[in-house]
Amino acid sequence: MAALEKIKQVSGRAVPVPGDDVDTDRIIPARFMKCVTFDGLGEFAFYDVRFDPDTGEKTAHPLNDPRFDGASILVAGVNFGCGSSREHAPQSLRKYGFNGVIAESFADIFFGNSTTIGMPCVVIGADDNAQLRAAIEADPTIEVTIDVENLKVRTSTGLEFPVTMPDSAQDALISGRWDPIRELLDNSKAIEATAATLGYA
Repeated sequence: MAALEKIKQVSGRAVPVPGDDVDTDRIIPARFMKCVTFDGLGEFAFYDVRFDPDTGEKTAHPLNDPRFDGASILVAGVNFGCGSSREHAPQSLRKYGFNGVIAESFADIFFGNSTTIGMPCVVIGADDNAQLRAAIEADPTIEVTIDVENLKVRTSTGLEFPVTMPDSAQDALISGRWDPIRELLDNSKAIEATAATLGYA
């Protein structure tokens, strides 16, 4: 099998999403989780805050703002991805078109689920987050880079901020070992050889 992509950095235009404690039900409402695969989940990302529940009309949510069309980096607040452990949440963001998330903190399970689909999540300080958001709001065309290898967030306008992520996640991404299921499949022969030496069937 081909090796997984080594994710050393991701770049793109960014969109700030308001609020702290954005939970997985807000990211992908439970009623949209009746799928056999994750394909098609992207259109339902943030559905209940993107559309008015009574009229079905679009709200003023940033993802509906034409200035942020095509953004692939999501900028969030504190405790992003909290709530239930549903892996559909990061999958819906990935299918929507996001390649990375910058936030002040993440729920652990959301962070882990994001890493295993190759979507880097990095932690930024509150003041730096506010400065980054202001820059994006002022000019939504700027490009934002999440430098996983050097743990920096940079903008095409010259801003640079330090960020953090656990060593294990950073290593998995930059070495191309972020999908544990793929790791098992790629090493199936070695697993079978080891199993053959064990004293039980």
